[in-house]
Parts: sequence; structure tokens; C-alpha cells
Amino acid sequence: MSDLTKLTIAGARDALRKGETTSVEITEACLSAIEGAGALNAFVHHTPEIALEQARTADARIAGGDAPAMCGVPLGIKDLFCTKGVNSQAASAILGGFKPEYESTVTSQLFDAGAVMLGKLNMDEFAMGSSNETSTYGNAVNPWRRGNDDTALTPGGSSGGSASAVAADLCLAATGTDTGGSIRQPAAFTGITGLKPTYGRVSRWGIIAFASSLDQAGPMTKDVRDCAIMLQAMAGHDPKDSTSADLAVPDFEAMLTGDIKGKVIGIPKEYRMEGMPEEIEALWAEGIEMLKAAGAEIRDISLPHTKYALPAYYVIAPAEASSNLARYDGVRFGHRAKLAQGDGIVEMYEKTRAEGFGAEVKRRVMVGTYVLSAGYYDAYYNRARKVRALIKRDFDEVFAAGVDAILTPATPSAAFGLGEMAEADPVQMYLNDVFTVTVNLAGLPGIAVPTGTSANGLPLGLQLIGRPWEEGDLMNTAYALEQAAGFVAKPGKWW
Repeated sequence: MSDLTKLTIAGARDALRKGETTSVEITEACLSAIEGAGALNAFVHHTPEIALEQARTADARIAGGDAPAMCGVPLGIKDLFCTKGVNSQAASAILGGFKPEYESTVTSQLFDAGAVMLGKLNMDEFAMGSSNETSTYGNAVNPWRRGNDDTALTPGGSSGGSASAVAADLCLAATGTDTGGSIRQPAAFTGITGLKPTYGRVSRWGIIAFASSLDQAGPMTKDVRDCAIMLQAMAGHDPKDSTSADLAVPDFEAMLTGDIKGKVIGIPKEYRMEGMPEEIEALWAEGIEMLKAAGAEIRDISLPHTKYALPAYYVIAPAEASSNLARYDGVRFGHRAKLAQGDGIVEMYEKTRAEGFGAEVKRRVMVGTYVLSAGYYDAYYNRARKVRALIKRDFDEVFAAGVDAILTPATPSAAFGLGEMAEADPVQMYLNDVFTVTVNLAGLPGIAVPTGTSANGLPLGLQLIGRPWEEGDLMNTAYALEQAAGFVAKPGKWW
């Protein structure tokens, strides 16, 4: 077979079962593509020996008839996932050289299912960012270009390396994590599909924490069917994670019928932001018409506390980050600063963190420490928690009134140029998460689906938000939208 790297997970599964190719052949094709794509800076730790060994094992399983759907499928793994014996740095200098002696639950389940690890993927440091510009490895680069413009574009963040690698056909799919939109925003920026599951559907054990009540791992794939297949392998109860839900994992792929007749799709008026580009408005309107034509009922809804979501998120997430990142002190693992004569433990902490953490991480740790400090805890953190409860209640009420899914834009714009936001107020960068943070605050599933292109040829995506634990139903609606949109555009190869 030719163009093996362009295969979807479903396409690879079928080709492998028919004997049309082997996992080793697909893996070698991906490794070759990765070698030639250094300009994208998507893969930051390469594991070809592990990949080929896993591929050979997968081929033996397939030949023996013991082959789950993910068996033999080459993946990229975000650097936030701990992988045994392989660098797992969360794109931070403070974890330089850290090689865990254990495997995250998600990667364990994927490897048990026969998936192949090509290497570790670039990301924003500790998942803090919307443009993959805070990584110790340097920027990941979007494979798309604005028309004939050579400006390097962001692939989004924090899962920018994952998005870039999937969009450029360096791997068949990738793992991502989503704390405020870090799967869905990069998916929309690169023309791929990204799913953030319900909080608790996928184990967080062995994933380096940013904000523990918001973080959730999910699949980043070439289409909705692949999301369903990969989520099946990633999901499930994990006794090592106290927030993991003890619920059965349905056959998500079998639920993809494309039939959404009679489904009620909510359109929230609060997501019509002032100053939103016309092409985003037009894309949203087109998405509404597509779902209506597929037989869904369109209903205007209100989520009144949406306007408070971004400030609440940027209190809660930094507060949890300041607590989670306190463990990086130069004592137990990772980077330790060189100390001068007479330096004590306090100086070691200060110098190690000053050298190891980047500017964005330091900013968020300081904000988080401030809002948790005596005198400010009630004024900021407790108030943000109350707002979060109100945001969740808004969604609960809408779903209780019969709405099955909610359609919104995924991002407020197409991908922007790397460095274009460098001089902007940090809040301007945070606004990239305006449509996505509510989903994390409420613990809901959300999916970004590519549905169109901007005036200068960049991909644009729409977001669907579903009921808790109903990822199958959500993906079926997304599948209907995907079928109607017929998005097939790919980036022209320049790298």
C-alpha cells in the first residue's frame, strides 16, 4: 500500500486484518515521515527501537487472531504522559532528564491494546499555554500556511505537537490532554478531530498534573470514527485514580450511525461574542443548517454564567497549578541548580525553580499562590468555585430541559502566527479558550470537528458539547456534522 501515513486508525485496522500491510511497514513509514519533518518540531523524543519492537509484537498478535482495534496503530504520545524509561518532561527544563520507572494508565492501556509509540510530542510547558510557545523544546509549528504566506503559524496549545503531528500525517493519531481547551483548540487550528471526555472517563494516573480538577486526557485523530476507537482503548475505571469513574465503557464506534433525527441541539446566545470574526459566525450558522438538514431540532438556549467562565478558570487553574508544581524543588527528581558556597535549602528551591520554570508557568504559579493566600482565599478562590458551580448548573438545566448537545464555535479565530501575540497582554492569549473552558469547569465531554476553512485557507472547527458520560451520543452527532461538512482539506507540504 502507498501513503501508509495517511491511513486512519479504522483504515489501518482493516488493512492490517486483511493482510494488505503490516504494522512494521506503517511504523517505518511514520518514522521516515517524522525524520523529514524536523521543521514542525512536533516530535521531541524519538523512540524508533521501541516502536519497531511494538510493531513486530502487534503483527504477531494480528496473525494469531488476538488483535484489538488499536493493535498495530502507530501513535504519538504527548510529553505530559509518563512513559517508562522514556523522557517525560512536560516540556519543562525543571524535569530535564526525568525518565519514569512507571507507565501512565492511558499509555499502559493503549500499549496493552497493541498500539505503537513513535515518540513523545511537543506541548506547552506543563500544559500552560494556547499556542505551544512556552515549551522548553521550542515552538511546535502548524503544518498549515495562510495562502502563499510563509509565516509560521501556531498549532494551538497545549497539545500543539499532537495536533501538528496528526495533521501532517506523522502518526495515525495522538494522545492529548485538555484542561481548558488544550485538545479542542489545537484540533480546530490544524483541521483534525479532538475529543475531551467527561471528567473521570479516562484515568489521570501517570499524567503530569496541571490542574487536577480540570485535566482530562483524550484522543486527537483524523476523524470522529478514530476518536471513538481510540477512546474505547483509553477509557475505563482505574483504582489508582480516585477521580476515575467506575462505569462500563460502551462500544463507542458501534454508536456511530449518523442518525440524529429528533435530537435537540442547543445554540447558546452567550457564545455570540462581541467582535467575533464574520467567518466564525458564518461557520457556526452553516453548522446549524447542517444539523437541521440531518433532522435535528435547533433550539436557542441560555447559559447565563458563561461570561464569568474565563476569569473563574484563570483563578481555579493557577491555584491548583501552584499546589501541584510545589513538588518540583530540585530534591527528588529533575533539574537541580548549582549552588554557591553557603547556599541552603531555600536558595536551592529558589534557584532551581528560577532556572527550571518558564515565564508562563511562573506567572500562573504566582497568580495561584496569591489567590490561595490568607486574606484572598475567599475573595478569589472560593468565589471562583461558586461561579463554577453556577456554570455547571446552567448546563444541567439545559440538558434537563431536553437538549441533547450544544453547538458552538471551537475557537474565536483561525490559527495565528507564532510570535504575533508576544507583545500582547497575557489576557489576550487567554481569550483563545473563551469557547472551551466552560466544558472543563462543568466536567462535560466536548469535541472539535473541522467543518470549513477561513478566507486564507486555514481550517476552522466547530465544537459540540454533550451530556456527562454520553460520549457515544456526542460522537454520533459529531459524526453527522462531519459527514455533512465533508471536510477533506490537507495542508500543502512545505516542510
